[in-house]
Amino acid sequence: MNLDLTVTTGELASAASALVRLVPGKLIDPVLSGLLLTADGAGVSLAANDRERAARLERPAVVHTEGRVLVPAKPFADTLRALDHEQVRLVVEGSKLAIRAPGARYALPLLDVDVHPGVAAPPAAAGTVDGQMFASALTTVAAAASRDDALPMFTGVRIRSEGDRLVMLATDRYQMAVAALAWRPTDAPVDALVPASLLTEIAKQVEGPVALHADRDRFGLVWQRAGGTTVATTAVLDGSFLHESKVSVSDVDTSVEVDADVLAGSVRRVGLYTDARGVMLLEVGDGELRLRGADQRSGEAEETLKADVSGGRTSHAYQGRFLTDALRAFSGARVRVEIQPGMRATVFSAVGESDLDLRYVVMPMLPPKH
Repeated sequence: MNLDLTVTTGELASAASALVRLVPGKLIDPVLSGLLLTADGAGVSLAANDRERAARLERPAVVHTEGRVLVPAKPFADTLRALDHEQVRLVVEGSKLAIRAPGARYALPLLDVDVHPGVAAPPAAAGTVDGQMFASALTTVAAAASRDDALPMFTGVRIRSEGDRLVMLATDRYQMAVAALAWRPTDAPVDALVPASLLTEIAKQVEGPVALHADRDRFGLVWQRAGGTTVATTAVLDGSFLHESKVSVSDVDTSVEVDADVLAGSVRRVGLYTDARGVMLLEVGDGELRLRGADQRSGEAEETLKADVSGGRTSHAYQGRFLTDALRAFSGARVRVEIQPGMRATVFSAVGESDLDLRYVVMPMLPPKH
């Protein structure tokens, strides 16, 4: 095995760290926790594959000797991130890959590159979407997915196309986020349930236009940045049953418009005085909202906010963290809260038109006992 190249430290460090976050690796298998380095005339590419997720990033480099090696991913990324030298040289020395900088040498063991699965090309391209808006939608929607791996169908984000609109949905059964934005389809429709944990990380990394790739078994995203191309793919989950129509929102009898940040502040403060479930009362009156929290040990709290109210008076209980998640999506703007009678869903949406159509659905809870 041979490889010898010189590269900007910061560029390589950011790429290695991004790859580790996209593909954390399988701790029980060193090969599937490895980082595949390939040096050729185009520069250097970094890749990883744990047989469920795969990613590849390209960065410019001065290549002295072309080659391909596999090294432990996390130590490689951690070492580069700790260096303050402008450039580093990577060179194979016997059974190790040496990271060389003036006055310093670090050597990582070479893993068996021949048994690594590599990174296959993504599925066929299905369309493109604005990266900034896509990232904004992903950040909100993915937060509504479950973290409980015992119910894998609720740990993903369903991404589907409807003509020139791309719809994203996630739920943990107690809250649901739905976002729709414009996109440019180029091929067959998209409908895939994608792990939310991967999409959360992708939302932090995407730049510029993002191309979506999909087939029956895999979903992929491709985007460009100054240093090159990033490709991330994943096996899809089974969750075509997830659809916003499963939650009825047709019986709204009270609608409230209020500053999202003001309400979020009240939720945060009143939440200090809630029971072990974190449940508080939201009461709607004439031109006002009132939040109440009470706990035998902590005491009680009450805040009243001015609001534009349509419909009758009502009172519902909600878990504070779900209200916080919903309001965070509308930070800096006014939010419309549409309340249905009984234990039916409450819908949060933006007041006014926006390029991103976002709705956040929260299920009410049983009121706290006093």
